[in-house]
Amino acid sequence: MTTFAFILGLAAAQAAPAPAKVEIVSVTGCLKETTPNSWTLASATDPVPSRANAPPAKDIPPVAPPGKNEFKLIGVSEFNLPAHRDQTVIIKGLFIKAAPTSRLNMTSITTVAPTCAPAPAK
Repeated sequence: MTTFAFILGLAAAQAAPAPAKVEIVSVTGCLKETTPNSWTLASATDPVPSRANAPPAKDIPPVAPPGKNEFKLIGVSEFNLPAHRDQTVIIKGLFIKAAPTSRLNMTSITTVAPTCAPAPAK
């Protein structure tokens, strides 16, 4: 009976799906405060795999790339986001894909431009 229980336990462990891996990504966009202490990254680029650290100066684009995505930012209390409001920034963080709006759990913020580029035409 012990062998049978072990085999059932082993089969159940093998059948369980692996937890989804959360990727660290880099996204460039316009930092907006939608309501007090609720932040989004608007007109944002597609997320690209990255590391959690702030980007080196050579990786900061000279011109903000246009984007069409929007991300809700979480884990924001560690960052002084009001100092970056309405600026084009690079946000790095854990990418949490969700509908209707995916989220970024922030690990760093870097200013690209002191203003936001006009939103791309739809």
